[in-house]
Amino acid sequence: MNNLSTSKTSKIIYWVGVVLLSLLFLASGYFEITKNPLTYTKTLKMGYPPYFITLLGISKILGITVLLVPHKLRWLKDWVFAGLVFDVIFAFASGYAISNNADLIKSATAFVVIIITYIQFRKLNSHKTQLIVA
Repeated sequence: MNNLSTSKTSKIIYWVGVVLLSLLFLASGYFEITKNPLTYTKTLKMGYPPYFITLLGISKILGITVLLVPHKLRWLKDWVFAGLVFDVIFAFASGYAISNNADLIKSATAFVVIIITYIQFRKLNSHKTQLIVA
C-alpha cells in the first residue's frame, strides 16, 4: 500500500474514532452537567462530589470540541486524548468499585477506541511535530 492510501485509511479510522468518542463523551458530559438521574445518582454513589461531576461534564464537552476542529490545536489534542484516557481509567476503577459490569465494558471499549484514534492522530501528524527547546 502506498503512502497516499495509508494516509487516507488513517484519516478514515481517525474520524470514525472521533465521531464515536464524540457521541459517547458529549452524551456523558451533557448528562453530568444536567444532573441526569441515569448517570448523576450513580456517580454520587461512587463518592464523587457534585461540583466534580459538573466540572467533568464541562471538560468532556470542551475536549470533544477540540477534537472536532480539523487541522488546528494539535498540541491541545494530545492533552485531550490524555484526559479521555484518565477519564476512562477512573470510570473503569469506579465501575469495579461498585461491581457494575456494564461500566467496566463501556470503559474498556472506550479505552480501545481512544488508543486506536490517538495512534491514527499521531500517524497523521508525525511529520508536523516539532520539539520546542527554550
